[in-house]
Amino acid sequence: MAALLRRTSPLDRIALGIISLYIVTRIASAFGASVPGSILLAFLCFVAVAYFFFRLLPWFRNQMLWRLRSRLIVAYILIAVVPVVLLLSMAAIAALGLYLQLGAHFLHDDIDERIGTTAAEADAIAGAMAREIEHGASSADESILSRPAVSSLITASRAGDSDLRVLLNRGQNLLKAGDGQRFAGLVEYQDKPWIASAVRRAAPGGSFTIFVGGPLNSAVLDSFPSELGPIQLLILEPVAQKPQGTKLTFDFEGRMYVPGETISSRRRTLAPASNLFDVPVSGVSTFELIDVEPGKGASPASILASFALRPSALNRRLFTSVGALGPLLKIALVVAGVIFLLIEIVALVTGVVLTRTITRAVGDLYAATLNVRRGDLSHRVRVHKRDQLGALGESFNEMTASVGQLIEEQKQRQRLENEISIAREVQSQLFPQTLPSLPGLQLAAICRPARVVSGDYYDFIRLGPSSVGIALADISGKGIFAALLMASLQAALRSTAALDGHGGTAGLVARLNEHVFKNTSDDRYATFFYGVYDSNARTLTYTNAGHLAPFFISDGKMQELETGGTVVGLIEDSTYTQGVIKVAPGSLLVAFSDGLTEPENVYGEEFGVQRLKDEVMKQSTMPLEKLAENLIASADQWAGAADQADDITVVIARMG
Repeated sequence: MAALLRRTSPLDRIALGIISLYIVTRIASAFGASVPGSILLAFLCFVAVAYFFFRLLPWFRNQMLWRLRSRLIVAYILIAVVPVVLLLSMAAIAALGLYLQLGAHFLHDDIDERIGTTAAEADAIAGAMAREIEHGASSADESILSRPAVSSLITASRAGDSDLRVLLNRGQNLLKAGDGQRFAGLVEYQDKPWIASAVRRAAPGGSFTIFVGGPLNSAVLDSFPSELGPIQLLILEPVAQKPQGTKLTFDFEGRMYVPGETISSRRRTLAPASNLFDVPVSGVSTFELIDVEPGKGASPASILASFALRPSALNRRLFTSVGALGPLLKIALVVAGVIFLLIEIVALVTGVVLTRTITRAVGDLYAATLNVRRGDLSHRVRVHKRDQLGALGESFNEMTASVGQLIEEQKQRQRLENEISIAREVQSQLFPQTLPSLPGLQLAAICRPARVVSGDYYDFIRLGPSSVGIALADISGKGIFAALLMASLQAALRSTAALDGHGGTAGLVARLNEHVFKNTSDDRYATFFYGVYDSNARTLTYTNAGHLAPFFISDGKMQELETGGTVVGLIEDSTYTQGVIKVAPGSLLVAFSDGLTEPENVYGEEFGVQRLKDEVMKQSTMPLEKLAENLIASADQWAGAADQADDITVVIARMG
């Protein structure tokens, strides 16, 4: 709880405090305690609950809709369930309105039928009275109602309604609401609702009016023939303004009413439900009354009629009205309903199956990604169907297999790089770690491999107190194979120079050629330059075995050292010659590999030997290390490329 509270904001704590306080006050109120300001606190509690609802809505959405299945379910609910529910609700509301309309129609029909019966009785009684008047009876004398012909009709009419009353020369006000000669409808008589009819007839001595009617009471409601259930009539009394103490009023057509007497049926009951959906439906309707007695100050009363019905009873009556087609129509509706239900079930099952297919495939992919994240690249997704999701699973399997292969290749490459790194360290030990020191001799060398290891080789070998051997070789090829041959060449050179370092450079190169030829394949060879500087004799003896001719600069003049023979390791019985140069003080020897002269610019033009000569002549007086770096920088600037195509080696010696 403490951790949860630390994650809440001050506004969250205020809202939580309001809700807690409201709960405490409700508990206190349940035990009879009086809490002031409870209405304000209830409103604040409602605001706090609404705040938490909107505050937690994003969290709830993220938690509930994180899974694809939950999102699909919500989508199905919004796309399919909600419209179906709305359509069913709309259909239910329409059916309810229809049944209410039909119920009100049946109630009006029942009342109209009773009104028609009363009107027919009034016409019959008025006709009998007219005949009696023709035989001498007076239309102003109430005794005419006792004449046998009239009395028998009145008695017969009262057999259907014992409360029926016949009044002579009454109801003239009702004729105004009719056609002037007759009226039939609901009237207000003696502050009661009546079903009445008024008829005016011409007779000898003048016309007369007869009023025939009876009160609209429980017996009349019970006698209605329709399938309606209990019926209740509420008399609405008109008032000019709302009476004091009256809580309930009704406003109809700009007039105000208050509830009055209630008339209810006594024997009408609802039929038992025929099925689960045969629920009782309650409806209302209104009726206007006409005042029998003119001159009353208030408007006539109205009736608010309420009723209950069973839809099945109305359905039977509706199907009966179409005759012999009723059963067929009912069967057609049932069949259509069953077909629609089956289609809905099939659609639901299909949606569930498709949902399970999609979510299962996505779930398998998610589980597979978890395995891949844990490093298990051997896990494979099960492909259930040959569809787009299946293709996605196959692509995932192929991807993990490819990733596994790439990782394995990367491991192998890493091992190889480690081995090459070790080879580079080993190769770095093959180059001279310290430069020999002789009076009047300065040495400098740079080897920059194009790859991790170099196929170029340079060496300085101390041959005696006054002589140093200077070697430079360029192995064919690049990389690890060239580096291995370079190591073999270095070992052979040092061993040969140690055994017979003073036998001349040509003999040494010949023995070196025989060694390389016998210990390498036919396509492996090396260009090689070897020179021996003797400080006492001030001579440089050299042999060039197919290598680019080094530059020898003395007294401002340059010559190329080309004397020697072919490359070593290519022909077993090659013969070599040597050259001897007298070394003047300050003479400069610049030996280099072809990686320094072959870089090309954007136009495909090589840096070349001539440009290298020019650079050497311009910078010949510089310190040897700086001169070597400047020569390499000049080649790089000429090429203008970040990648180096070949190993670059520069060996410089200042002698004399």
